Amino acid sequence: MGPAVVTPYALTVDAGTGDLPDADHLLHRMAAGLALPEDVFGCTHLVRGGRPRVVVSLSLPSRPLPETLRERLAGYGTVSPGLPDAGGRAVLYPGAFTLTGTMTVAELLAGSAIARVRVLGTPEPPAPRTRVVTRDHVRPQWQRDELVLAATPAPGGTLVPFEVPDPTPCCAGH
Repeated sequence: MGPAVVTPYALTVDAGTGDLPDADHLLHRMAAGLALPEDVFGCTHLVRGGRPRVVVSLSLPSRPLPETLRERLAGYGTVSPGLPDAGGRAVLYPGAFTLTGTMTVAELLAGSAIARVRVLGTPEPPAPRTRVVTRDHVRPQWQRDELVLAATPAPGGTLVPFEVPDPTPCCAGH
């Protein structure tokens, strides 16, 4: 995790969450229970060190979060101002809920806050008409102040997001 980013437009919640799927569920519970603005960004951040865990952040791009949100977030964990780092894996973001099924790269970019798609192992961006099979699980990452979706080639000339919806736990079946 990099240095904390101080901004009046963000709050971080440490609920002691141990993994990404639990942090995703926490963000979805917050969105449902707190009536968050539709343009909110909800991200996960890995915290290393003495007590490894995943914290979540909520932010808005150009205005402060509602005044009452900090108090309401306290029911989920320890709340602190700003972002834990400049990165983050976005779970909630404008257009996230529309990224379902199969769509073109152009449709994905036009319908969401994702700025670009990067295909792992290739230097060039994908063609706008390349189809993306979303698997209803699209988790872009913040890179240099823009959301970037890492994708991998898939059968039939399609792409899939690099992160799979239901990863196999480490050492499963041992």
